[in-house]
Amino acid sequence: MHIGHDTCTEYHITDGYGNSNVVEQITEEKVLGVYITAYLKPSTQCVRAAAKARSVMGMVRRNFRRLDKEDFLLIYKKYIRPHMEYCVQAWSPYLKKVIECLEKVQRSATKMVHEFCHLSYEQRLRNLEMTTLRERRNKGDLIETLEIMTGKESVDRSQFFRLSTREYQLRGHTMKLSKQRTSLDVRKYSISQRVVQEWNKLSQDVVEELKSPC
Repeated sequence: MHIGHDTCTEYHITDGYGNSNVVEQITEEKVLGVYITAYLKPSTQCVRAAAKARSVMGMVRRNFRRLDKEDFLLIYKKYIRPHMEYCVQAWSPYLKKVIECLEKVQRSATKMVHEFCHLSYEQRLRNLEMTTLRERRNKGDLIETLEIMTGKESVDRSQFFRLSTREYQLRGHTMKLSKQRTSLDVRKYSISQRVVQEWNKLSQDVVEELKSPC
C-alpha cells in the first residue's frame, strides 16, 4: 500500500529458490478491526461500521416486535453502537456526509422504541437520555487526551501533544496544548489536533477533577 501518493512503484520479493515475485499493491486493508486506506481517510471505515450496525438493527427488528426504553438501551448500547465507536479516536470522521452516515443509523435505531417513534430525533434522544454520536466522539477525545496527558496510556505523550508555552494561552488551566500547523486534512482532523480547542476550553477545576482517581 502506498500511503498518501499514487507513485507507481513495484516491489519484488525473492524466495529461497531465487524466484522474484511482484508484491501485490492494495488500496485498503483491515488492521485490528479498522479499515486503513492509502489516503488514510475514514470514509471506508465509517461506511463499513454503519453497515454492520444496520445489519444488527435488522436482526433486532426481526426478533423483537416491540421494544420499551430499557430493552432498547440494553440492546443498542451493547450490540449496535459499539460497531460505530470501535477505536473511533483513530478514525473519527470529519466530512459532513460521513458524519451523517453514522448519525443516520442512530436516528433510525431510536425509532425502534414504539412510544417515542413519533417524536423528533432530538426529543427521542432526550427521552432516552442519550446524546448524538458526534457529542460522544468529542467526549471520547477529551477522555483519551486526559489518559495520554496523565500517563495512563502507555504511549509517548510528546508524539501526540505539546504543552503550550505562550503566557496568554495559559489562562484557564495549566495543561493547555499548542496547536501545530498542518497542511493536510488527515493531520488537521487527527485527535492530536482536533481536540486541542475543546481541551483548552476546560477550567482548572475540571482538569483537576478529571485527574483525580475515581
